[in-house]
Amino acid sequence: MPNKAEHISLPAGTQIPNHLAIILDGNRRWARARGLHPWEGHRAGFKAARVVADSARTLGIHTVTLWGFSTENWDRSPKEIEQIMKLIKQFVNDFEKEAKKDQIRFVHLGRKDRLPKALVKALENLEIATKDYKKHILNIALDYGGKDEIVRATRKILKDNIDPDKLDEDLFSKYLDTGNQPYPYVDLFIRPSGEQRTSGLLPWQMSYAEIYWESDHLPDMTPLKLKEAILDYSRRRRRFGGDDKVEHLKFKPEIAAKFELAWWRLSKIPQGTKFSQYAINHVKEQYGLTKHLAKDAAKLMVTAFLEGKESKWHQAGVKLHKFYKLIKDELKLAFEPSIVASMEVKMWQKMDSRGSEGDVEDLARDLVAETYRISDFQAAKAAHLRVLATKERDLAQIDNNEDHWRNAQDYLERYYRALKDRVA
Repeated sequence: MPNKAEHISLPAGTQIPNHLAIILDGNRRWARARGLHPWEGHRAGFKAARVVADSARTLGIHTVTLWGFSTENWDRSPKEIEQIMKLIKQFVNDFEKEAKKDQIRFVHLGRKDRLPKALVKALENLEIATKDYKKHILNIALDYGGKDEIVRATRKILKDNIDPDKLDEDLFSKYLDTGNQPYPYVDLFIRPSGEQRTSGLLPWQMSYAEIYWESDHLPDMTPLKLKEAILDYSRRRRRFGGDDKVEHLKFKPEIAAKFELAWWRLSKIPQGTKFSQYAINHVKEQYGLTKHLAKDAAKLMVTAFLEGKESKWHQAGVKLHKFYKLIKDELKLAFEPSIVASMEVKMWQKMDSRGSEGDVEDLARDLVAETYRISDFQAAKAAHLRVLATKERDLAQIDNNEDHWRNAQDYLERYYRALKDRVA
C-alpha cells in the first residue's frame, strides 16, 4: 500500500496539468481477488486516492477531481452503499485539517438530495469553511452523473430566465458544478482498473482531456504511477482542434533507414565517403537540418556514439545533451534535451549489457515518446519496430548474414514510417 512519505519529483521541463480527474475504480475487483469484502476494497481505494491526490498537489497540480460515487451506484447492495458513505464521511472529516493547512478549497460535485443527511452536513460545512481558498481545489464527485449535471445546469438556466439569444458556451459552463473554478476543464483523466471509458465523468469539461488508461486497480495506484501518467501527458501534443505548433518532420523513411543501416554496417559506406560525412548525411536527412547545422550535430552524435562504445557513459551523455539541444533549438520541438539524452544513454547501456527484452522495449518506447512528444500508446509501435531492427543488427554482426541486414533495413524503414505517421 502506498504511503504519504513516498517522495516523487518530475524532470525539469515537464508540462504539469492544471486539472487532474480520476475515477475511483477497481476497488471491488481488488477486494474479490483477495477474498475480502467489497467495502474493504473501497477503504483501500480511498486510502490510495488520498495519497495520489496529495502527491498531485505536491507536484503542482491545482485542481484534482475524484469520482467516488455515481448516480448509477445506488443499484449496489444497501450494505455496500452504507459502508461507502461512512468512508466518504470519514474522508471529509479527516480532510478538514489538511484543507485549512494547505489552503485547499473543497467542492462537492453532484446531487445532495439523496445523500445521507449527516454526510450532506459534513460536505456543506467543509465547502463553507474552505470557500475562499485559492491555492488548490479538491472536487469530490458524489451521486454524480454527467448527464444529470447537464440537466441540472439546464434547469438552473431556465429558472434564471436566461434569454436564449444570450446563451453561449461560456455562460452555460458557469451553470455547471465547476462553474466558478479557475480550471474547470480537465487536462488529464486517469482511469484505473483497465477500463477504457469515461463513464460520463464531466462530459462538458473533458471535451479535450488527455486520457490515460491505468491497468492496475485503484488500491494499487501510487505516486510513482501518477508520475508516469503525468510524464505521458507531458509528451502529448495538444492541438485543441486547431493547427499543430510543432515543426513537422519531412524526411523520407526509406532514405533515413538506408542512411542508418549504412551507419550500422560502416563497411557499406560508399567508397571515398568519410564516416563523419555519412553521419552528416544521416542527421541532415532525418531532421531536415541545414548542411552547417547537420555538420555540428553529426560531430556531437559521432563523439557520443564512440564514447558510448567505450562505455564512457557520462561523456556520451554530455555530448548527446548538446546534440539534442541543437536539434530542439532548430526544429522547435518540445522535448527536454537532458531527459532525452539520459534516456538514450540508458538505452545504450541496456543494449550493451543485453538487458531483458521488456526493459529494452520500454526504454525505446519512452525515448521515442519523449523525443517526439507523443503518448506512450502512440510511441509503442515505432519503438517495437526499432527494437526488432536492433535485434536483427545484432544477429547480423555476429554472423554477417545478409538476411539479417535486409530484415534490419526493413524494420528501420517501417520504424521511420510509423514515426512520421505520428509526428507529421
